[in-house]
Amino acid sequence: MQAAAHGCGGLPQGHAPRKPEQTLLHQTLSAHWPAFRRRAEAHGGLPDFVVSEVEDYLRCGLFEHGCVVARCSGCGHEQVVGLSCKRRGFCPSCCGRRMADTAAHLVDAVLPRVPIRQWVCSFPWQLRYAMGYDRRLCAQLMGAFAAELSRSYRRRAKRALVLSSVSDALTGAVTLVQRFDSALRLNPHAHTLVLDGVYVRDRDGAVEFHPLAEPTVAEVTSVAAATAARIERVLQAHGRDFGERSDSGDDQLSLDYPALASCYRAAAAGQQLLGDRPGQPALRLVGQPAQRTARAKATLVAEVRGVNVHAQRVVDGRDRRQLERLCRYLARPPLSHDRLAQLPDGRLSLSLKTPWSDGTEAIVMSPMDLIARLCALVPPPRMHMTRYFGVLCSASKHRSQVVPTPEPDPELSLPVQLSLFGPGGTAPAPPPSLDPPPHSGRHPWAWLLRRVFEVDVTVCPRCRGRMRIVEVVLTAAAIDRVLARQGLCAQPPPSPPRSLPGQLGLPGVPLH
Repeated sequence: MQAAAHGCGGLPQGHAPRKPEQTLLHQTLSAHWPAFRRRAEAHGGLPDFVVSEVEDYLRCGLFEHGCVVARCSGCGHEQVVGLSCKRRGFCPSCCGRRMADTAAHLVDAVLPRVPIRQWVCSFPWQLRYAMGYDRRLCAQLMGAFAAELSRSYRRRAKRALVLSSVSDALTGAVTLVQRFDSALRLNPHAHTLVLDGVYVRDRDGAVEFHPLAEPTVAEVTSVAAATAARIERVLQAHGRDFGERSDSGDDQLSLDYPALASCYRAAAAGQQLLGDRPGQPALRLVGQPAQRTARAKATLVAEVRGVNVHAQRVVDGRDRRQLERLCRYLARPPLSHDRLAQLPDGRLSLSLKTPWSDGTEAIVMSPMDLIARLCALVPPPRMHMTRYFGVLCSASKHRSQVVPTPEPDPELSLPVQLSLFGPGGTAPAPPPSLDPPPHSGRHPWAWLLRRVFEVDVTVCPRCRGRMRIVEVVLTAAAIDRVLARQGLCAQPPPSPPRSLPGQLGLPGVPLH
């Protein structure tokens, strides 16, 4: 998502085109993706969901692959907006939109106004490869951590509130699954927002929230130990051993897609896959000791058998802005454009969000190794990245008493989706509806821009009139016409000349 701020004269500047083709990430993939795919095809190829993720990103936001035309109802000013790929792997724009959408949904319709604690669980490194592609195993391991968190809260509530049974205490949590770390390594781990207390039913069936005291280090250690024990039982049910490496080469991913399995292994271990140092750890840029960033030492941290649990951060649920910032941080994209730079020798430098304890400030990799890590970060189909537990899940009979009631927003009454029909590859926008639209699962793009950046892109930058979508342009001829009208190309391509007798006419070449 991108929007321009308000100008000095009081008029909004409107939507600023993203121009993805000018970013280093897009240029790198455009130049090296064909060669990477050819090498992968020589070793069994890549699955369709990975190929579609990369190639859809290369078309994301480019006008020549489709666009939307918005026109001011007052002065007739027009703006053109490129279509998005709507992928969830690594596209900074679409993942940023998904981040803002998820955070808005959690704050407005899921998380109540009670204390909320962030629990982070990192799993043993030997499990990261299998968790990356096995969605059933990943779901069960995430559920194991959530179950032990609920168990810990219920036991603490029974002691603190003098309950007759742990079943009288109701817990709630939301887990956002992250597949990456700051160095773009494959590292599926859980960021769980837990209601820092329990709900207790009264005689009438209503529930009341009771906050609990901060957990002790011993209680955090107990959660880590119990999670490790439950993980071991899950692995045994899958025919695996707790200390066994999951990337031995005889797994299903290696048999079906050996090229993608190699990407997973290299990304999980932080190693180079291609280039002059295959199998070696990625090169690092280490700063001087004086430049290292000092970080406050967390106290509520425990590690048992490779299961690392962190429970330091707590947020007052009444502070909705702070809570939404936390949710956006947990749902953030794996990569941002400002962290990627090109070195003089053509290699890429990925700066870390926070320097490591040894002073490492950036990771150096070749363009092909960057593509390999991006392929490993693409979640397989039907792998859910947001999971709900306890009273916050849809199956809970107490959910309606717990979650907040969203306030009506007039912007949400605007049409969310357009019907793609009409002659010439265009689709007229339907008239605005005064009734709330049916639940679509996604907030409108303009509504998110106004919420996150405080910029209303539906206001004309010239006369403050209302910008309305007038057509969705999908075909090559319609795209050429719209871009020529906007001055974004010299002129529309001329019509092919009529063939003279005895001559063959050359067919027009469509845009790709």
